[in-house]
Amino acid sequence: MSVNDQDATVDGRTPQLDAPDWWIYRGTGRPIHDIDLAQLLPAPPPWRSYRGDPPPEHDVPPPDDGEAERRLGTAFTLSEQDADAGELNMVNAALYLRRPLLVTGNPGTGKSSLAYRIARELGLGRVLRWAITSHTALSSGLYGYDAIGRVQAAATSQAQRGGEAEEPPIGDFVRIGPLGTAFLPSRLPRVLLIDELDKSEADLPNDLLSIFEDGEFSVEELARVRNRHPEVTVHTADPQRTAVVRDGRIACHAFPIIVMTSNGEREFPPAFLRRCLQLRIENPDHDQLAAIVASHLVSENGEHRDKLIRDFAERSKAEGGLPTDRLLDAVYLATSGAYQPDREAWPRLVDALWQRLTVR
Repeated sequence: MSVNDQDATVDGRTPQLDAPDWWIYRGTGRPIHDIDLAQLLPAPPPWRSYRGDPPPEHDVPPPDDGEAERRLGTAFTLSEQDADAGELNMVNAALYLRRPLLVTGNPGTGKSSLAYRIARELGLGRVLRWAITSHTALSSGLYGYDAIGRVQAAATSQAQRGGEAEEPPIGDFVRIGPLGTAFLPSRLPRVLLIDELDKSEADLPNDLLSIFEDGEFSVEELARVRNRHPEVTVHTADPQRTAVVRDGRIACHAFPIIVMTSNGEREFPPAFLRRCLQLRIENPDHDQLAAIVASHLVSENGEHRDKLIRDFAERSKAEGGLPTDRLLDAVYLATSGAYQPDREAWPRLVDALWQRLTVR
């Protein structure tokens, strides 16, 4: 019996039996060694095929900057049996179809961590994160141009030389944002996390449709000077990395793996939803919580850990969902010596940690 034939669910999760052959991502976060994802991933469907500029020679994803370890822990304790089959189906469908993934769920259920798990398991390096606020505009994710800084640099150069100064290179004052960097030509897809999209202004989801469909955008300031400067080296969202932009245009070669998170604070336009695959992450069950705790606190074998996990799972279910990091906080405090169940202070501390995310 295949996974697709399963109708039963456990705590909202689809049970996983035998992993289908078409799955590339298995949900463990454990790096796949000695496998080239570019060879493993099938060609995109014709309507999602992009032919941007060729990737640079010796193109290698930037190494993780430690954020994956902070979010996922250091031990690989999640197994394929811990993963939700429905989640794996949607992530792999997004990989095959080159479609953005819109991930919803309660705060603290691991929506953002999904991007880091995909990147670490598939060997795609540093995750590009674009944090959304109520003032975020599309332009801030694509690129920024420091026109004032360039004018000031030209004036400083002129004063130092005492005459006509050489124009500063325009690329020194262009920085490609996380969204734009994800669409730079690369051999392997970059992982882009668009975090808390539901905080954005109403226009941003619709503004994203063009780049999601076209896979490219123009850097207007570079397009204006393309006859004089057809190739310009610019800064990217990766620390201390640059890229060459040709003719003022950035077009992807491998469509990025885009994970957009939402806490469900607003609805999105139908046109936007039609171009995404949607995934809801449910609250983790007891086994998943135990694996998460073991991943982060691998050296901590406190006798109180199991009881805390059971108590947290029951409390989370009663409260309609609690952030998983609050369980990690409680376990860390308990294994650090704060656990004193026979005194009033410990239950009050746990109650403060595990209260719902509302101000009463």
